[in-house]
Parts: sequence; structure tokens; C-alpha cells
Amino acid sequence: MEAFSLFHALNSYLRVRVFPLKHRNARSVEIWQNKRLSDWIKKHVSAVPAFRVTAQDDAGLSNFPVMTKADLMANFAGYNNAGISAEQGWEAFAGPKQIGRYTVGASTGTSGNRGLFVISQKERFRWLGAILAKAVPDFWRYKDRVAVMLPLDTPLYDTANKTSHLQLKFFDTSKPLNSLTNDLIQFAPTILIAPPRVLRRLVESKVAVSPRAVFSAAEKLEEFDRQIIEDGFHISLREIYMASEGLLAVSCKDGRLHLSEDCMHFELEEVGDGLVSPIISDFSRTTQIMMRYRMNDLLRMDVMPCTCGSPLRVVSEVIGRMDDIFHLANGNGHAVEVMPDIIRNAIVDTDRTIKDFRVIQSASNKIELLLDRSCTPELANKARAQLVSLFAKHRCEPSVTIVFADLSKPTRGKLRRVECRLK
Repeated sequence: MEAFSLFHALNSYLRVRVFPLKHRNARSVEIWQNKRLSDWIKKHVSAVPAFRVTAQDDAGLSNFPVMTKADLMANFAGYNNAGISAEQGWEAFAGPKQIGRYTVGASTGTSGNRGLFVISQKERFRWLGAILAKAVPDFWRYKDRVAVMLPLDTPLYDTANKTSHLQLKFFDTSKPLNSLTNDLIQFAPTILIAPPRVLRRLVESKVAVSPRAVFSAAEKLEEFDRQIIEDGFHISLREIYMASEGLLAVSCKDGRLHLSEDCMHFELEEVGDGLVSPIISDFSRTTQIMMRYRMNDLLRMDVMPCTCGSPLRVVSEVIGRMDDIFHLANGNGHAVEVMPDIIRNAIVDTDRTIKDFRVIQSASNKIELLLDRSCTPELANKARAQLVSLFAKHRCEPSVTIVFADLSKPTRGKLRRVECRLK
């Protein structure tokens, strides 16, 4: 059984590796995707209750409704062909994380409600093959030790330990970082995957590890964090854009973030200010069907082709979350949306010495600007003035309050420097 599973990993690895050689342009990718989508709809989408009627019409994507996390969790059994209910899933997740031959995992719940996922053994190894092909295509040359530092473990990560060339260890960042560093140093990872705030703290604490590759994951990567991390590890930082919904993008050897269009289909819905929000149809998954699943993320796309030669579209920046758009009222009482990236830029552009901050909307007309206690009052007032000026350009005049805090304290869950707490 294990040899059969490793075959699926190898097959996925090889398919993803040769994909750019077989498909040189966007049109070729589109034709290939349409064929995969058609086969997936007929064989797998039609098998689950939630899509059975629609799929029987032999319809294209546009004929299917857009689904959300709320839809999925309200009728979890209807979206997977194993018939596993949400109640069964949560019970398994709290215990063995297995239901028969299926693996159960969950999201971190940063958006306020956690989502379940269920995958088969075959899908676990296909995921492993795909991420190896994208992130560490030369893994077979090394005996790599991979440290994954995230707030929530999942059986997906254990899959890597089934190969002779990889040893993977999970480090739970919901625990204090200083309680993990001794084990991390002893493990001596050659590959390190962690949120940027964790990577930055490792650098600032001078933790004695020297990986050959470092990946930022799970949180928004700021340019000032990137600079600190790259200088500390003396290495070019790469990104993995991954969620419980799947492996969404990985940066190439040239450092640009490519959508995983060789594993899933992306509809990019325009949301204003040149930003898009992805709707994914993951034809690589056949147990839990993610058909036109609306993500909660904001992306800025890059129209320039990549020098690496990949035909996969490039993400210029993962901006943040849809629910972190600020909702303000202008002088006429009309609702105004202010995107998180321009709020972030207002602070970053104030002064290069500002290396950490939080901007929180806690009420319809109340904004809190959190700055580290090391920040001078003059600099804080300057940053506040930048925010006030930005909101004035949108014809809004919310109250902006400065709060000095110890921002070096561990953050529970994912770090969000721009956050809207309105319900």
C-alpha cells in the first residue's frame, strides 16, 4: 500500500515538473484545464449530492453556483463522496484525524469560523508530489530535514516522512517560540517553512539554524519583513501560498509567485482598485469537491511574464483578506471601502524605521493605530497624520487613536497588521 501511495507522489511530482515544458502559454494551459475540468465534473463532481443535479446537465463552470465556507460547513456531507458529516469530521479531528482510509484536517479559523477538509490517501501523496515539484524540485539530491512551523498540525505534513529523502518535523507556533528553539536547533533543518513573523523572530533572536531554503507561509509577507529575514538567513526568501482549500501558489526559482493552475482552476473576480479575489475549482481533489469555492483573499496580479518560463499566472502580492477591507462612512453617509494594502502602505511609507504596526477598525468611525513602544511620539503622530490624510482622500473622517504596545509579544493565530473587526 505504501509503495502504491509513493507512486502517486512520484507521478504528481513528474507531472508538475514537466508541465511548463508541455504547456508554453496561457492558451495551452486553458485547453488542458478545460479537458481536466470536464472529466472531473463527469466522474467526481456528479458523484456528490450538492452538485449531482447540475453536473448531470454536462454543464460548464458558469452553470455551477459559487460556494462559500458557510455553504460547505452547513452541508459538509453533501460536498464529499465519502458521506462524512461535519459532526463525524470534528470528532475525528479531535482524535485520530482519520475516518477509515480518509484523513480529516481543519483550517486555523482566522476568519472567525474553522473549516473542515477530508482527503484520501491518494490525494495526500499527490499533494506531496506537487509541493515538492514546486518548492524543492531537487529534493532527491539531498537528505532534507524540513521544519514546518505553523499554529496547527495536519496529517498532510506526516506524508513527507514516508519518503527516504525527507524527514519532516512540525513545530507548533501556538506555543511560545523560546520553547521550540532548542528542538529546532537540534533538528537543524535544511528547509524551513514558517509565517514571516516567526522567521523574523528567529532572525532577531539569532537562533542558530542555517537552512538551504526558507519559505514564508500562512501570513501576509511585508517587504520590510522580507528584508530582515533575507539578511538574517543570507538567502532569497520564497513564498508558499497555501490554505486548507489547497496549494494555491508557490514562488519559482526567480522569486515570483505562480498560481497552481496545473492543479486547480482559478476565476479571478475583480473587487476594485486593481485587486481580485479567487474562486477555485480544484480538479486535483476527488473526495471533497471544491467546485467554484470562493476564497476570502485579495490578490494583486502581475501581467509581466516570468523569466523562469512558466505559463502559470503570477501573483504580484497577496494583499490580505476580504473581511479586512475597512468600511467607513463619508460625509454624505455613504459607505466607502478602503483596501488593506493602501492602509498598510500609508504606514510603511511614513518612515523606514517603522518595522511593525497594527491598524484596526473597531467601529464604523473608530480606527486604532498600534505602534511599538520604541516608536517616538513624533513618529507616531506622523504615521497618524498619514492615515488621516488617506481617509480624507476617501472623504471620510474617522477617529484615529494612537496606542503604544509591545508588538513583539506572540500573536495568537495568524498575524494581521490591517484588521477590520466590524461584524
